[in-house]
Amino acid sequence: MVPILIVLLLAVLLFGVGFAVKALWWIALAVLVIWLLGFAMRSTTPAGGRSRWYRW
Repeated sequence: MVPILIVLLLAVLLFGVGFAVKALWWIALAVLVIWLLGFAMRSTTPAGGRSRWYRW
C-alpha cells in the first residue's frame, strides 16, 4: 500500500492533481475487475469455492 501512495504522491508532484485522480480511478477499476474475476472463478469451481485465485 505504501509504494502506491508514494507513486501517487510523485504523480501529483509531476503531473498535477487531475492526473492523480484519473490514476486512482483506473487503479480502483482494475481492482474491481480483478475482484469480480476472482469471484466468478470461485463460484464456478466445484470444490466449494476454495480455488487459489480467490483468497481474500
